[in-house]
Amino acid sequence: MDIDIDDRGGLRRLRLSGELTIYAAAQVQSAMMAAWAGAAEFEIELAGVTEIDTAGLQLLMAAKRDANAAGLPLRLTGHSAPVVELLDLFDLAGWFGDPMLLPAREERTTAC
Repeated sequence: MDIDIDDRGGLRRLRLSGELTIYAAAQVQSAMMAAWAGAAEFEIELAGVTEIDTAGLQLLMAAKRDANAAGLPLRLTGHSAPVVELLDLFDLAGWFGDPMLLPAREERTTAC
């Protein structure tokens, strides 16, 4: 898992690239906790996430819950296809409340 943090004014953005799975959960949680200290707004960009499991989903849910409890606006952005699929599987897009841009589906053609 690659983690990049950038700060623009009061907005702190955490960019995740790679597998957001149980194997990276502790690393991502540590980076997240360090990154949101002192931030006015926090954003987690998920465009680079190539795989996500339920541990990754639990981490995102805990982050959203903890940020809300602390009064810190937290947004998930750039949802990759694996993230969208998992959110859809568990019907959690509405729980997070972040706008999701869904890519157009490729048309499937069958040979005649």
